[in-house]
Amino acid sequence: MNRPLALTTTVVLVMLGAVPAGAAPQPSRCDSSVPYRAGTDGYSAFRIPAVVQARGGTLLAFAEGRKGGLSDAGDIDLVLKRSTDGGCTWGPLQMVYDSGPNTSGNPAPVVTATGRVVLLSTYNAGTATEAQIMRGEVTPEQSRRVFVQHSDDEGRTWSTPTELTASAKQPTWRWYATGPGHALRLRTGRLVVPANHSSAPPAGSTDAGTEAKYYGAHSLLSDDGGETWRIGFVDGVYDGYLNSNESTAAELPDGRVYFNTREHNGTAPGNRADAISLDGGATLTPGYYRPQATIVGPVVQGSVLQLSGKNAPLVYSGPADPAARAAMTLRVSRDGGVTFTPALPLSGLPAAYSDLVQLDGATLGVLYETGDLGANETITFRRVPVRALG
Repeated sequence: MNRPLALTTTVVLVMLGAVPAGAAPQPSRCDSSVPYRAGTDGYSAFRIPAVVQARGGTLLAFAEGRKGGLSDAGDIDLVLKRSTDGGCTWGPLQMVYDSGPNTSGNPAPVVTATGRVVLLSTYNAGTATEAQIMRGEVTPEQSRRVFVQHSDDEGRTWSTPTELTASAKQPTWRWYATGPGHALRLRTGRLVVPANHSSAPPAGSTDAGTEAKYYGAHSLLSDDGGETWRIGFVDGVYDGYLNSNESTAAELPDGRVYFNTREHNGTAPGNRADAISLDGGATLTPGYYRPQATIVGPVVQGSVLQLSGKNAPLVYSGPADPAARAAMTLRVSRDGGVTFTPALPLSGLPAAYSDLVQLDGATLGVLYETGDLGANETITFRRVPVRALG
């Protein structure tokens, strides 16, 4: 006699004493969920994931809600979904920053020592494209501007955004982006936000400013819990060899700060670069980014996270296909970011931006763009056992 599988499973569990007689079969712990799906909640697309875990355990998954398709310009809102069960299910969409028809995004959240969630983001006029901004064709009000806001109740409510542009952006910079992805709280309490910019061409140059060589990376620092901010290091060598861009950071066990950046169409080997800071992100040693050719993948944003625990690795998430945004893969470094080795492919599907969060000592979370036929169909959350990294 053939019995339904669920009934058979229940009988076996009852025999083993795992569930009481008459109880329904219990679902296994979830390993994948989809907080954002294109074409829902009034948005045609969602992009640019960032995730942190609040002090009480709630997961906060940020994204850009794009109303006009996948374009980086237009009516774009900064949105949030919260999970109180480790990323298995997600609450309703929350608005964090709606600037009307304009563009608000590039979320860079961090949790302070007091439990406050501080969020940096960027803004520009919805009619201004990245190319126009890099050419200097827009007014300061229309160009990229930097804002900060905070939540003291694990993301339920948010303060009104406060502008930081005067202290966060140099006068010669045009394009600007915070993160995207989680920012960093050092053991000293300092907040470190990896950021990037483009510079105006030097006086007398015939360059337009849209050339990739004018991209650079920098850090933003706060030593008072996010109340005030200043610029830390600036990678401002615009020679076209290594064009630092969207960046991510982690504090290594010895207190050094490791920075990893998207290498944007320079002539350096590979599409990633990295650097070390010995003073909490204020300067780089030896003063610039160097190629990181052991991370093979396309030109794309990535995320790094130093796991806690004895001999825990530094983890990098990003696509592994060298020619396309596909095959989201976790890589690990056991030598402080000197070299990385592939550890765990999450899928062979299209995939693009990602962010990492440690849920507990045994579980890593990955929030990433993916889909069956394109990389921007969903923003998916994966729970990954740390032991799976080897």
